[in-house]
Amino acid sequence: MHSDPRHLEFDVAPYRLSGVVYGTLLNHGPAIAALGAAAEQPPYKAPAQAPVLYIKPRNTLAGHGDAVVVPADAPELEIGASLGIVIGRTACRVAPEQALAHVAGYTIVNDISVPHDLFYRPSIRFKARDGFCPTGPAVVPCGAVGNPDVLEVRVWVDDALVHSTTTGERRRTVARLLADVTEFMTLSPGDVLLLGVSAGAPRVRAGQQVRIEIEGLGQLDNRFVKEGVSP
Repeated sequence: MHSDPRHLEFDVAPYRLSGVVYGTLLNHGPAIAALGAAAEQPPYKAPAQAPVLYIKPRNTLAGHGDAVVVPADAPELEIGASLGIVIGRTACRVAPEQALAHVAGYTIVNDISVPHDLFYRPSIRFKARDGFCPTGPAVVPCGAVGNPDVLEVRVWVDDALVHSTTTGERRRTVARLLADVTEFMTLSPGDVLLLGVSAGAPRVRAGQQVRIEIEGLGQLDNRFVKEGVSP
């Protein structure tokens, strides 16, 4: 895979993730439960009913094996292991039962964030710094993955298992998320929609090595380096 963040290339269709990477907030049931009463506070007073999305811009894209810079003002970063749903056909107002027909395949995404408490409208400085979206190492075709809603997800830091979850327990399954998102916007070939981060996402510091494994998709490896230090 080419590590140039302007065009990540993979071995299977759609060959190039040329579209937009959309993150999804609060799609994990236990993550919402962990918010407790905070989800009922003004100005929203209840958990969002429609999907809450944000964009990981092109400057955030990084590849398998790339070094990720830990900013000087953020001594720890949150590791957001997520299933990346890669769009293969234009999707607009798709029904859940047809939604997966619009998917080219799946990939591993590390949706890195500066830890914060703003769960509905996080500042861009928490989500969109350079290299904050490692992706890969490949797009695996749907037929080789099976059911995307029951995949094991593991995060290793310095070869120690620190987080284990699945793509299950979601407010919206992959098909339902695609249906609900395309109710109000169109997804194009090459776009990537993230299923969302699970509760209990681990944190890392500069000098540590992270490996994310998703069942059937391989592993995504990145090392974290201190700002101002040559990778």
